[in-house]
Amino acid sequence: MQTAEESLVENFEEEDSQEGQFLTFNIAMQEYGIDIRHVTEIIGIQKITELPELPEFVKGVINLRGKVIPVVDVRLRFGMDERDYDERTCIVVVNINQTSVGLVVDTVSEVMNIPEESIEPPPKVNKKINGNRFVQGLGKVEEDVKILLDTQKLLFEEELEQIINAQTKV
Repeated sequence: MQTAEESLVENFEEEDSQEGQFLTFNIAMQEYGIDIRHVTEIIGIQKITELPELPEFVKGVINLRGKVIPVVDVRLRFGMDERDYDERTCIVVVNINQTSVGLVVDTVSEVMNIPEESIEPPPKVNKKINGNRFVQGLGKVEEDVKILLDTQKLLFEEELEQIINAQTKV
């Protein structure tokens, strides 16, 4: 039999676990999610300083409390049309291979629990097309499907190196 203290500690550890927690956000009419463990913070859109010789989807860098952080427009990364940023546009700061990167999204929705048994692998497509390389899985939440992204695969290693090199020249 557990003591009351052991029960409280166990409950706290369960609540403290971020396993299965996803930050959901919208791009166009689709809802996406990323593992909350990779999210550092969420900030409103701010002045982005453009850098030369970077891929089109890398909008530039921001100064976040003295730290220079590259910013990727997720719409452009996914080959979607660019849109003007507004008061609902957010930058989700994530950790990609020990580098802080800001992801521009249309709107942030909520943090939700999606149990592992509600997540299916992405559908198999032509291996020559990298369409699913960003997708970790498909989360079924009631009648909706959330596309769960693998933040660690949003940038190719050489793209991340290119961003880091450009950033150090600032």
